[in-house]
Amino acid sequence: MNDTGNEAVPDGFVRLPTGLGFTDNLQPCFRRIAGEAVSFGLVVERQHGNVMGICHGGVLVTLADVTAATGVNVARGVRAGSPTINLAVDFIAAARMGQWIQADVHSVTVKRRFGFCSGLITNSEGVVARFNGTFYLPEHKGMVKPGAIGDGLPALLDD
Repeated sequence: MNDTGNEAVPDGFVRLPTGLGFTDNLQPCFRRIAGEAVSFGLVVERQHGNVMGICHGGVLVTLADVTAATGVNVARGVRAGSPTINLAVDFIAAARMGQWIQADVHSVTVKRRFGFCSGLITNSEGVVARFNGTFYLPEHKGMVKPGAIGDGLPALLDD
C-alpha cells in the first residue's frame, strides 16, 4: 500500500508515456518487459471504474489486448503493429478501486501470418480475467503510419 491507501506498483514496472492513442484511457498504466516476459498493469482509479465502483470490463479488455499484442511482437522480435483478429476475455472476479491489476502473457505461438497469445489478469486476491488473442502479422514492418500516434509503438515496446 502507498500513502493514498492504494496498492503499490510492483518493482520493475515503468509508466507508459501518453500519446499512444486509445491506450491513453488506461493511464496511469505501467509495463514490464524482461526477455520474453511481458506484463502490463495499473492501479484501479476512478476513471477506470463503472457505476458499481469496480474496474470497468472495457479497461480489462483493453489491458488484455495491449498485453497480448505486445507479447506476440516481443516473441517475434519486432516493433510492428499487429492488428487484433480475435480477442476473448473471460471475466472471473471483480477488481476493486485501489487494487493493482496486472496482465501477464503466459503463452505465445507465432506462425507465418498469425500470432496467438494467452494470459491472465490478476490482482492481490487472485484471477480477475483470462484472455486469448489472435493477431495478424503483416509482411511489412508495421501498420502504423509515421506520425499517426507519435512515437507510440517504440515507446510501448522500449525497455
